[in-house]
Amino acid sequence: MNISVKSVHFHADAKLLTYVEKKVSRLRKLFGRIEDVEVHLKLEDNGGRIQEKITEIRMHVPGGWLMDKKTSKTFEAAIDASVDTLKRQLVRYKEKMSDHANEKISDRIRRA
Repeated sequence: MNISVKSVHFHADAKLLTYVEKKVSRLRKLFGRIEDVEVHLKLEDNGGRIQEKITEIRMHVPGGWLMDKKTSKTFEAAIDASVDTLKRQLVRYKEKMSDHANEKISDRIRRA
C-alpha cells in the first residue's frame, strides 16, 4: 500500500506525517487489498486567527475509490474522524464484495 501525503499552503512536520501514516496504515488490517492512499492536508483561511484544518483522504481499492473529507480545529482530530469513516466504508465495501461473490457462486450452481 502506497501512502502519499500532500500538504497545501503549509509545510507539514515529520511528527504529523508519521501520525498520518500510522493511522492510515491501520486500515490495512481491515482490508489487505488497498492499493494506494492519497492524503491531502489543507488550511482553510476563514478570515480570523483560527484556521480550520481540512483532511481529504482518497483510498484506491479494487474496483474504485473510497473518499472522505473532514474539517476540524486540528489535523489529528480530522484524521481520526476520516479514518473512522473510512473503516465503516471498508466494512460496507467488503460486505458488498462478498455478496457479489456469493451471487456468482449461486449463478454457477443454477447453471450446472
